[in-house]
Order: sequence, then structure tokens, then C-alpha cells
Amino acid sequence: MNRDKLVAAKERWAREGRLLVAGPGERRRLPPGQHLVRDWPVLDLGSQPNLRPADWSLTVGGLVRRPLTWRWDDLERQPQIESVSDIHCVTAWSRYDNRWQGVATATLLASVQPLPEAKFLILKSFDAYATCVPLEQFSGRDVLLATSWDGKPLSREHGGPVRLVLPALYFWKSPKWLRHVWFTDKDVPGTWEARGYHRLGDPWRQQRYG
Repeated sequence: MNRDKLVAAKERWAREGRLLVAGPGERRRLPPGQHLVRDWPVLDLGSQPNLRPADWSLTVGGLVRRPLTWRWDDLERQPQIESVSDIHCVTAWSRYDNRWQGVATATLLASVQPLPEAKFLILKSFDAYATCVPLEQFSGRDVLLATSWDGKPLSREHGGPVRLVLPALYFWKSPKWLRHVWFTDKDVPGTWEARGYHRLGDPWRQQRYG
């Protein structure tokens, strides 16, 4: 599916409220409206940047005391962590027990030192994708800049060499091929939020559309 058809289809889903179901009153591991998969479906905007680690860089700016640029060597010098988490896609699939390795967002936050007025982060990718997440969510203990999955380098189709992993929200909030982070005091709509999708995207609250 090319980019224009994909965007049109997802805009239609937002208008129709596709996949919304009556959910249980208690929080369970599998959010309402989701089904489990064993594979890892590939979703993108119709293109997959072909980035070698040597070509990758991340710029960070906005409402921070210390803007920075990390290249691959800089990222490798940061403390590395492993994290196991579930992922939930707004297209209704979930996958349990994904094992990631990378750099905790807490490490990035400690380096740039957000200003008190910083409340949101605009995240941009090498394929022109963008989304916005609250600083509170970005700083979660299980959030990381992932470079590997299940013991292998993160593949191109899944966002390698570096993607964000933010398990508490639908996976459109975890952009692939991450290249830029901008701290701001405003909740700025990104690629899908501007097309009818929810500003936050909590799977257990079924915040698919806003």
C-alpha cells in the first residue's frame, strides 16, 4: 500500500471509530480490542530509510539546558540496558515479551536537562514521520532508544538502527528511524494525530482516535 492510500485508509478509520469495542472495567495485560500475534507486522508510510549505523544521528533541542547531537559512536558510549515489554498497535495487534537493548530515555534526559516548562516532546523520523508524547510518558522506566530486538540488531523494516520504544502507549507513539527530539510546552499534533488519532494513545483506555 502506498503512502497516500495508507493515510487515506487510516483517516477513514478515525472517522468511523474502527476497532473500538466495549472493554472490561479492570486493566488486563491484553488491552480491549487487541489480539495477540507471534510475528511482528511491518507498518510504515511506504518507505524505509536505508540507514547504516555510521549514517545515523540524533539531534535534541528545544526547552533544554544542553542541546546535543548523538552519532552512533556517542550512543554506544552511553550505558546500555535490556528491557522486556509488550507492544500494542492501534491496528489491533499486540505482541508479548519483546526483548530490547538500547539506551534508556532517562540517560538522554539526564544529558539534556529539560527546563521546567518542557511538557511534551516532538519526535521526528528519517522518513518524515512525526508524533508528540508527554514528557511524563517519555521518561517511563521501560522507555528506551532501542538498537536491538531479541538479541539481534534492530532491522531496517522495524526502525533500525534506532527507534523509540514506549510500551505504555499505542506503538505509533514509538517512531522508527528516530532522528530528532524537540522539547516544548505544547502538545503538537503529528502525522496521525493531525488525521484524527488521539493525542495520547493509551491502549487500555482505547484512545485510538481523538
